[in-house]
Amino acid sequence: MASTLCSSSTCAPTQSSLFSSFTLRRRLPIVGAFCMLSLGLSNLYTPFYSSALKTGCVLSLLRSKLGVRNHSAIRMEANTTTVPSIVVYVTVPNKDAGKKLAESIVTEKLAACVNRVPGIESVYQWEGKIQTDSEELLIIKTRQSLLEALTEHVKANHEYDVPEVISLPITGGNLKYLEWIKESTRE
Repeated sequence: MASTLCSSSTCAPTQSSLFSSFTLRRRLPIVGAFCMLSLGLSNLYTPFYSSALKTGCVLSLLRSKLGVRNHSAIRMEANTTTVPSIVVYVTVPNKDAGKKLAESIVTEKLAACVNRVPGIESVYQWEGKIQTDSEELLIIKTRQSLLEALTEHVKANHEYDVPEVISLPITGGNLKYLEWIKESTRE
């Protein structure tokens, strides 16, 4: 069953993305948050963005903002100078814990880079109660093959009983940066 991704005539129907207009509008804040953290699109809000929200043309918006004509242009091409890489999110309770953990991860060559993002507020359920805590988010860039070792390192050096360690694949990007991730991490 084919449905349209956009409600205006400027976007073509697609069978691979079966989102209703309602579902797309409900998920748009999630897409925006992902873009902000993963793609760095801090200047995404423009008058065009407002019209994209109304029509639901999110893919068109991202392509225009990224200057991409062909969707495959933003994917990582097979290349022998890079390795499969990931972004890993880890939350920590405070600045000191974040600095200490980030430095140990890079020192052990478990990651090429760790960004520390202060001012995160997490709301979650723990032991049957809703909790709200101020935290710091670590955004870690590393090889996919190091995820298990990185996870064990975080568990051994983290004060939480169950530390957050979640990964997302890097599917494209600056080739020189992806090569740097390979060169800066252990095998």
